[in-house]
Amino acid sequence: MGSTGSIGLSTLEVVASNPDQCRVEGLFAGSQFETLAQQIRRFRPAIAGLARRESFEPLCAALGVSSSAGSWENTRLVCGDDQINSAIEESSSELVVAAVVGMAGLSGVLAALESGKDVALANKESLVVAGALVVDKARAVGARIIPVDSEHSAIFQVLQGVPVGDRKSVILTASGGPFLNTPIEEFAKISSERALKHPKWTMGAKITIDSATLMNKALEVIEARWLFDLSPDQIEVIVHPQSIIHSMVRLKDETVLAQLSEPDMKGPIAYALTYPHGRLTQVMKPLDFSAIRELTFYPVDHGKFPGIKRSLECLRGSNGAPAVLNAANEVAVAEFLNRAIPFTSIFTIIDSSLEKFGGLRYNSLEELQTLCSSVTEWARQTVRSIRK
Repeated sequence: MGSTGSIGLSTLEVVASNPDQCRVEGLFAGSQFETLAQQIRRFRPAIAGLARRESFEPLCAALGVSSSAGSWENTRLVCGDDQINSAIEESSSELVVAAVVGMAGLSGVLAALESGKDVALANKESLVVAGALVVDKARAVGARIIPVDSEHSAIFQVLQGVPVGDRKSVILTASGGPFLNTPIEEFAKISSERALKHPKWTMGAKITIDSATLMNKALEVIEARWLFDLSPDQIEVIVHPQSIIHSMVRLKDETVLAQLSEPDMKGPIAYALTYPHGRLTQVMKPLDFSAIRELTFYPVDHGKFPGIKRSLECLRGSNGAPAVLNAANEVAVAEFLNRAIPFTSIFTIIDSSLEKFGGLRYNSLEELQTLCSSVTEWARQTVRSIRK
């Protein structure tokens, strides 16, 4: 799911390099029909499709078939979330890579788990907005959630063989993004073009802006809580600009275990694809320790980047608070990318949404969806007031 995004493209690179280990059964994307058509021709999956119905006819045209045909050669073509989710549930795949960005990825994650499939999770928002629902579903069917985010993959790898009773806390590392050393007085002038230039990673637009605000780390704090069954007090964040140490685990005797590698998403992707059956070879460049001049660490400047404190507050509050944080951030990032609001207004929108909705709870997926819709509309209204 999300085969045309940055994680999806990297996943298919890993698959193409290891045809004896991995086979693609399904490819699903949002609206990028040209890229999906190329992927279908190359990997020839049993089924493929687009969530956006308006892009389905162009996909079929790119493949040289009629939209009424329903297939290209031996690949069945579908469109819309319902058909995609049904295809996921009916497939014989052992693993579903969930790489759709934002709240939009939740339904596919639940569909995969509903059918008992393991999920390689690159869609952090699923756990941010619906952590209990997702984790409970996985436990009920005996499915595994294997993290793909580099930080959570690092923790997941380090924890293999570590008794639960020996764990004290996890330490998420953050690169600091492009504005680590930018004075806060300059933040109001930051353009979307400037914010999209990440110093270490090549990613999609939304997650790149989240990295610039450190909201990606705020969301990862919430994700870590659910992946590793942690309390807010067991989650630390430290800025590590070199992005060589991807995260660490602090044990009760104050020993710290770390996972190191070149900053390349193909590493955690490859680990998730083959877990627990061993690692693939030649996935990334070897780490050359003689070329590493320094590994530095800094505390988070919460004045410049308040998202991490907000996420910890949300974890200590109602179960709806993380969903409010995420929904407001999605609107704010989209509007910043559309040049509708300044960089500094991203947290204005988040804070106003949390103030109004942060104390609400939900008891079902339907109530959660209603809450997120309400927050989205409120956040958009806040944007309109900022414009005025």
